[in-house]
Amino acid sequence: MRYAKYHKEETHRHIVKVAARRFREEGIEKVGVAALMGHAGLTVGGFYSHFTSKEELIREAVGSAADETFCGIFGGPGGNAKVTLELILRRYLSVAHRDAPGEGCVVASLASELKNRPEDTRAMIAGKTLDFIRRMADCLPQEAAAQTRMRVAGAIWAVMAGTLQLSRIVPDKALSTQLLNDGIANALRLAAAMENHQ
Repeated sequence: MRYAKYHKEETHRHIVKVAARRFREEGIEKVGVAALMGHAGLTVGGFYSHFTSKEELIREAVGSAADETFCGIFGGPGGNAKVTLELILRRYLSVAHRDAPGEGCVVASLASELKNRPEDTRAMIAGKTLDFIRRMADCLPQEAAAQTRMRVAGAIWAVMAGTLQLSRIVPDKALSTQLLNDGIANALRLAAAMENHQ
């Protein structure tokens, strides 16, 4: 019984991992349950022993993908490593991140689809996004008011996600890379403007 429970948990995690990648690569609506289970090397009949609906899987997969990005940017499960704003920007707005959407930021990959999901799914990803913004706010000058740091961090996050999306659309790789570099510079200017107005 113990092995059976462990095996089911491992299978569940495997499905979530495969879904998180496929959704980011192809889009939520383009990935059907049957195709997803086939890609995971499983039969479609086993899906409902793990999830009550596709939406439940979407919530888990999107949440898992968001956690992956958090750990990748902030350096660890707890996100407690000391990082600077510039390091965050260079990790997020990197060529490697641009070229690996299946392993990257779920918001940048799926924002246009996530806005149409049920309220509980949107609330989940909104919460993850706020966690990301709060962590970035911690990297801004502590002399500033908490509300100011959150507003600036939110603006920087918008620059980051938007820049990554644009860099993936542009077919010219040199121009795409320039967009990434400009995004880093523009985000740093937002932070510098906050310091100059203290």
